[in-house]
Amino acid sequence: MRAVVQRVSSSSVDIEGKTAAEIRKGLLVLAGFHESDSGADIEYIINKILGLRIFEDAEGRMNLSVSDVRGEVLLISQFTLYGDARKGNRPSYGEAMQFEKAEKFYNDFIEGFRIKYPLVRQGIFGADMKVALVNDGPVTILLDSNKTF
Repeated sequence: MRAVVQRVSSSSVDIEGKTAAEIRKGLLVLAGFHESDSGADIEYIINKILGLRIFEDAEGRMNLSVSDVRGEVLLISQFTLYGDARKGNRPSYGEAMQFEKAEKFYNDFIEGFRIKYPLVRQGIFGADMKVALVNDGPVTILLDSNKTF
């Protein structure tokens, strides 16, 4: 499982011209699922996201987590995180989880996240989404449950 985590002062997702979800200060998380992912991958990524100390403390040091600052989290599914463009110019998505399985996995990810941290909003799986954000910092962190980076 992969995630792109961005510290934001605000973020929203629009679907068919309507705002489906929006947050203020917090994290925008783009999540992609590998064909071999399991519940352990969900658990690892959720714990890593919630533990990231990327918010500033009183001294201006990145020393606080999203829960420390009571920030919100916006979760968006993004299969293109498993796009492989090493050969040619057209990415291959062969390692991305298949649609039906990925939809269930995404829902499990959201539910698992909500159990640990209730201030969660989400996009709609498989929808054509327009995601807007104001990246605060900017701060962007890449996570991979297989620890390839």
